[in-house]
Amino acid sequence: MELNTLNPGKASVTKGRKRIGRGPGSGWGTTAGRGQKGAGARKSAKAGRVGFEGGQMPIHRRTPKRGFKSHFVRDVQIVNLKALSASSVVDFDAKVLADQGLIRSVGKPVKVLGFGIINKAINLKVNAISEKAKAAVLAAGGKVEIV
Repeated sequence: MELNTLNPGKASVTKGRKRIGRGPGSGWGTTAGRGQKGAGARKSAKAGRVGFEGGQMPIHRRTPKRGFKSHFVRDVQIVNLKALSASSVVDFDAKVLADQGLIRSVGKPVKVLGFGIINKAINLKVNAISEKAKAAVLAAGGKVEIV
């Protein structure tokens, strides 16, 4: 026995699909079960638009907008000096930082910030670094290279 060989039993009553809009004799002619007039009777009504609220002003348009949203956001990954000093590695670039678990993606730009204290000489190859972090790395005897 396979799924494609299964049949309903002899005593079972199977029902065909409802063929709407096929004339008045079917019982589902004329308006085809959509009622009289209104949005539900139109062909484009059932799909609906995202955010449509029945003609009421949509919530995303009636809520006040505040602040500023830049269209040119650079998704920068932040690494602090505290994390670099805790690591046993001395030479840091995007690949090493990703291997250490300090950043998620090698392809996105990396910026080092000056939170924490660094007491060993490290070599950095990053996209950006804050002035405080740069001063701390250079004071510890390290090198900074902006790529």
